[in-house]
Amino acid sequence: MSLLKLRLSMVGTISFLIGLSTLFFAIILSLIGTLNIVFLVSLVVAFNLAQWLIAPYLIDSMYKVKKVSREENPKLYGMVERLSQRAKMKMPSVMIARIPIPNAFAYSSPLAGRRVAVTETLLKNLEEEEVEAVIGHELGHLKHRDVQIMMFASVLPAIFYFIAYSFMLSAWFGGYGGRRDSGAAILIGLASMVIYWVLSLFVLGLSRLREYYADRHSIGIVDEGSRKLSEALAKIVDYNAHMKYRSHK
Repeated sequence: MSLLKLRLSMVGTISFLIGLSTLFFAIILSLIGTLNIVFLVSLVVAFNLAQWLIAPYLIDSMYKVKKVSREENPKLYGMVERLSQRAKMKMPSVMIARIPIPNAFAYSSPLAGRRVAVTETLLKNLEEEEVEAVIGHELGHLKHRDVQIMMFASVLPAIFYFIAYSFMLSAWFGGYGGRRDSGAAILIGLASMVIYWVLSLFVLGLSRLREYYADRHSIGIVDEGSRKLSEALAKIVDYNAHMKYRSHK
């Protein structure tokens, strides 16, 4: 996929998400009024914002992530520093996760700042040039603000999920007027659930496009990035397949 086609696909997907969400949100508002729905939407948005702000600290705790300095790991630190300079972006904090799978991930929030983490298992199982390509990919996520974009995109289906959940509960427990009103609540709830599933599929598609975009970033800042990234991904997949096989023996 060419870079232009990739960018157009992302713009198209985001536009569809926003357009479809706006259309059905307007329909629901016209049917039931604004007060309760606006409150519910505000609650969902506030919850997602709070989750985004504290997520890096939860990730650090769950995956046993530790910040490393140049002195503690000069190779890894220097690699992130060099690639950040090539990408013309501010260097993120360098983190190492103590979990038994080969992986790397980028994450950020206004409170925690930007961070890129690799697992000890990845460092042990990949060549240095392959680690470099993986880090180039993760830096792409930070440069392209994928955390923020995917958070915004994920809020849209979440809104309709909670609308569906709220109306279905109201109908079942008699909190939405009489029998006729309960029937309307069920219909709105079911329609909202369908919208939630449709939007979720487009969010998954957008996530995949952002992964391709990060791949292109790695290829652009790492010498022979395409080969190195392909070899790294092949090793990661092979390692995980062996681990899955052993766990089923």
